[in-house]
Amino acid sequence: MSAANYLFPPSAIPSLPVRGSSQLVPVHRIYCIGRNYEAHAVEMGHDPNKEPPFFFQKNADSLVVNANFPFPKQSQDVHHEVEMVVVIGKGGQGIAVDDALDHVIGYAVGLDMTCRDLQAEAKKLGRPWEPGKSFENAAPCSEVVLASEIGHPSSGDIRLVINGEVRQKGDLNQLIWKVPELVSVLSNFYCLQPGDLIFSGTPAGVGPVKVGDKLQASIEGVGQLSLSVVG
Repeated sequence: MSAANYLFPPSAIPSLPVRGSSQLVPVHRIYCIGRNYEAHAVEMGHDPNKEPPFFFQKNADSLVVNANFPFPKQSQDVHHEVEMVVVIGKGGQGIAVDDALDHVIGYAVGLDMTCRDLQAEAKKLGRPWEPGKSFENAAPCSEVVLASEIGHPSSGDIRLVINGEVRQKGDLNQLIWKVPELVSVLSNFYCLQPGDLIFSGTPAGVGPVKVGDKLQASIEGVGQLSLSVVG
């Protein structure tokens, strides 16, 4: 179908660069899992015992790539959450755990930026989280590194440094629900598509950012993401 068939020009396809390549990953959807590190579940006031995973979404066009993070005007309390991002390369539904990694093409470093005040208000009123989680520029993300280069990381340091101070630190082996389980469970609810991203959860230490902060997120064996918070 040509552009002339549309009432107005379609939006550009959100995409992520691939390390060492001129190719791009066209991003389809962004899924996030909540409370997937025990210590983070505790700091948020929840029982750390393993519970069924739950997911929420961010808009694909909320990605921030090779740019700074603009502090959203609608919030007074924006928090950082560093996460490993799982990139789906082959779609499917009802994917078995043992087959799940065959559907993963790569990984990236992401920040699940959260308007904590808006999220807290939504929780209190029993409303959806979108205003606090899926706002403009809510998903800074690094380039993608292919699994064919690094394999499928199941352990390794994950951390966030702000202005030279370590704010979050954990290990990928602390994930409550591992990557194969995340892919499998999510595929029971949705038909996963190439280009879907899964933000796999954040370790303890989440907290506020302010304009002028310099953030450096890193995951051992995967990569890093650096940006500033701007007004």
